[in-house]
Amino acid sequence: MLAKLISYALSGVDGFKVEIEVDLNAGLPSYEIVGLGDTAVKESKERVRSAIKNSLFAFPLKKITINLAPADSKKEGSYFDLAIAVAILAASEQIEDRSYKDYVMIGELSLDGTLRHIKGVMPLLISALQAGYKKFIIPSANAEEASYVEGCEIYALDNLKSVVELLRDEQNYKPLETKRFVNNSAFNKYNVDFSEVKGQFVAKRAIEIAVAGGHNIIMIGPPGAGKTMMAKCVPTIMPDMSFEEAIEVTKIHSIAGVLDSSKGIVTRRPFRTPHHTATMPSLIGGGSNAKPGEVSLAHNGVLFLDEMPEYQRKTLETLRQPLEDGYVTVSRAKQSLEYPARFMLVASMNPCPCGNFGSKTQQCKCTANEIHKYVSKLSGPLIDRIDLQIEVDNISYEELRGGGEAESSAEIKKRVEKARAIQRERYKGSNIFVNAYMTNAQVKKYCALDKTCELLLKNAFEKLNLSARASTRILKVARTIADLEDSENIRPQHITEAIQYRSLDRKYWE
Repeated sequence: MLAKLISYALSGVDGFKVEIEVDLNAGLPSYEIVGLGDTAVKESKERVRSAIKNSLFAFPLKKITINLAPADSKKEGSYFDLAIAVAILAASEQIEDRSYKDYVMIGELSLDGTLRHIKGVMPLLISALQAGYKKFIIPSANAEEASYVEGCEIYALDNLKSVVELLRDEQNYKPLETKRFVNNSAFNKYNVDFSEVKGQFVAKRAIEIAVAGGHNIIMIGPPGAGKTMMAKCVPTIMPDMSFEEAIEVTKIHSIAGVLDSSKGIVTRRPFRTPHHTATMPSLIGGGSNAKPGEVSLAHNGVLFLDEMPEYQRKTLETLRQPLEDGYVTVSRAKQSLEYPARFMLVASMNPCPCGNFGSKTQQCKCTANEIHKYVSKLSGPLIDRIDLQIEVDNISYEELRGGGEAESSAEIKKRVEKARAIQRERYKGSNIFVNAYMTNAQVKKYCALDKTCELLLKNAFEKLNLSARASTRILKVARTIADLEDSENIRPQHITEAIQYRSLDRKYWE
């Protein structure tokens, strides 16, 4: 007898339909899975066999052939265990034929029939829902994550026996209740705050501009100046994520297996800090299964690279494409996957090996050749993609121990949110929401300059030997500064301040 039902598999951040076909025929007992499955798929034979027996069902002693269609698409993981088990029970007439055809079944089985937690449930459910499927059976361990998917019936069950009971009498089970997404600062407590950062007014101003416009920023200064502390404060002034942004981030984190299953959805903006020994696949994505890397896990959040020159140069160079395009393409011999990677890059570095070059209080012991060799670990084209470049020096004892209270993150965040609201209204109907991702046509439209501003930009372009990309990024930063001041037009002071944040690439990399 032949039985068919539907499951789903992952391809990047989307799911695709897999039709499970099980055929039982007379003959010597055998058990084969075809359809281009990986090792985890092949090994499901033994998991399914034991799960059926230990759930007190009969495993048919016949010639069993299982096909995963489409046969030319590679299938990975243990998503199909539940669907295969139910299809075998249906083909052996232990479940009525009509009872299971309305459901999409996703889940891994343990040997005793328990349904285990799986990765990527949210993107699988969303893709299936978009394809028109309305009823799903998943492991109960994925219930929190699935409860934020609207417009469908989702049954989160504990084991294979419960699944069969549901199929025999659905009235005894209730689908998951859809949860309402609530996200505000009260739910996102941080251990750091800008009020704890003493001095560094120029750096804090630059960070505020960077966050307001979604720009990349690098801080250069001696050890102990507070670069890392300020970087950790960046998420505290970023606007709260919308439901759409939270879903995008949750999908990526679910696929990567780093999602907190007790919460089910990501509410805080990601802040990823990979170690400087991180490999290229771990940073960009890839590996044997082409999984998302740190740049994708930082989507809609921050990627912080502390002591940037310590990273391998070839690894850093792979950041060029995602910094420009907002996504990363992972290509392998048999597949090419695209992951979103629209993040804010925050980087820090010492100006030289000893860290004291340019310091007002410490003396540098490095030679000119050593300094050049150190900063040259970062290429000019990569630095050219960083909008704001600032020097951070050590603060005085009076500034450190002074009793004055610095501005809090909450106060800065209000200004950032106001500027972001202006940008959302400006780019309504497009696929961008911050100034950093303006297209050339949008730069021409929204960054028009008067004669004075044009002359300032021209002089900077010629004297600082700026590239076309650098001049465009100056315009974008100037647009953000104008938004922070609620100015409809870019004024000379906005251009002047933006230029000041672009001078270090010529000081260190020319």
